[in-house]
Amino acid sequence: MTAGIGLTVVVGYLVTALAIGLVAYRLTESTAEDYYLANRSIGTLVLLFTTFATLLSAFTFFGGPNLAYAAGPEWLIVMGTLDGVLFAVLWYVVGYKQWLIGERNGYVTLGEMLGDRFGSRGLRGLVAGVSLLWLFPYVMLQQMGAGEALVGLTGGAVPYWGGAALVTAFMIAYVTLAGMRGVAWTDTIQGLFMLSVVWVAAAWVVSAVGGVGAATESMLAARPKFGSFGGGTYTPGFIVSTAITIAFGVTMFPQINQRFFVADSGAVLKRSFALWPVLVLLLFFPAFMLGAWAAGMPIDVPEGSNVLPVVLAEYTPTWFAALVIAGAMAAMMSSSDSMLLSGSSYFTRDLYRPFVDAGVSTDGEALLGRIGVVLFAGLAFLASLLRPGTLIEVGDTAFSGFALLAPPVICALYRDRTTRDGMAVGIAVPQVAYLLVVLSSVLPLVPTLPRTVSVAGSGGWDVALGLMVLSLALTVGVSRVTAPTAESDASRFAVAGD
Repeated sequence: MTAGIGLTVVVGYLVTALAIGLVAYRLTESTAEDYYLANRSIGTLVLLFTTFATLLSAFTFFGGPNLAYAAGPEWLIVMGTLDGVLFAVLWYVVGYKQWLIGERNGYVTLGEMLGDRFGSRGLRGLVAGVSLLWLFPYVMLQQMGAGEALVGLTGGAVPYWGGAALVTAFMIAYVTLAGMRGVAWTDTIQGLFMLSVVWVAAAWVVSAVGGVGAATESMLAARPKFGSFGGGTYTPGFIVSTAITIAFGVTMFPQINQRFFVADSGAVLKRSFALWPVLVLLLFFPAFMLGAWAAGMPIDVPEGSNVLPVVLAEYTPTWFAALVIAGAMAAMMSSSDSMLLSGSSYFTRDLYRPFVDAGVSTDGEALLGRIGVVLFAGLAFLASLLRPGTLIEVGDTAFSGFALLAPPVICALYRDRTTRDGMAVGIAVPQVAYLLVVLSSVLPLVPTLPRTVSVAGSGGWDVALGLMVLSLALTVGVSRVTAPTAESDASRFAVAGD
């Protein structure tokens, strides 16, 4: 693939996204609610696709096909069926209740909502701090994916650091201008674009190798184990742990959780989560099956490379391969811009305002948010240069960290007897334990702790699953033995659905 064509397509896409951001900037009001939530005016199509495009990132476009190529097509079951359905259920259980509460009380962030319910500035800061901690590796994941994508797209003419830097610069410029309205608009376009190109890519490649039957036969001839369910990587422990931690983790992602506040109405939210599993499968099926089918194709995938660009370079024209990679870049950009916007709101509203300057002006808060975007993206870029793991490993770490937040949040939404102390202990203790597990794998001075354990010979059980149970037990248990504080007000969460 010529470097010029690939780079021109990608840069052209980035410039188009920036132009849309400039239009949105002209329409965005100078209020936090408009900048962060588009004045809670998002309709069904835009809400569905902005959630879709925000969530489906480098983890989906490169990590997913890579895992299917190495371990088999069951990844489609784990991510497509289990997480598509589980997240849709959680979208109702958590998201709809959160929308009702936010609509009535005007909340912008999860920390703001919980801090107000329990009358606790400390709890508000704790939720924001934990969220920003695990948001960092997921922003880094997009930069790693972008760097790897441009290396493959240009045949190494653009180095890894150059690709990561290019996307970082564009997303900083875009987010500081566009706000939620621009992010949602481009997400919708990006979502439709990447859904279209991945289906055309699958059809093109499958046609080139003789059809679905021939592709499947070649895959099974090369990897007979791909024809049976389970085994290898796909132990029961791995499947259950991954499905649960990803679905619950997604629900607590700042960029996803904040979308529970933006819907124009309850009906919009309900339609969106009902359509979600269908939309997810429509993307995951062609992307992951391309990875699995590639195992039977006569291609050479260099160690550490992504399989999807190699397949496209072999079986499609240069210009089309560049379009598909641009679609993957769209996925990364649409995730990154939303993450930076949400991270900015958590920083300004849940950390700076309550702990530094409660009287900060609207203009001052907006400026701080933009500065936060630049610093956060810049630090994540520097960390991405160290390449601390594969895309799957980095993404899974972030998912699990966020998943630990879910049990206390669900308790707060549905259990009036939940106390501030129960929330604080239920959040802090499992997070510290999980952070020690993560750090033990990267810091030589920390004793090595296992991420997965074997149970009855099945193996693959993620320690985060046990810590989620601990989080629930601590939240409920400590709440039983502590009294609500005078500042707590459970009536703030007493809402009726429509």
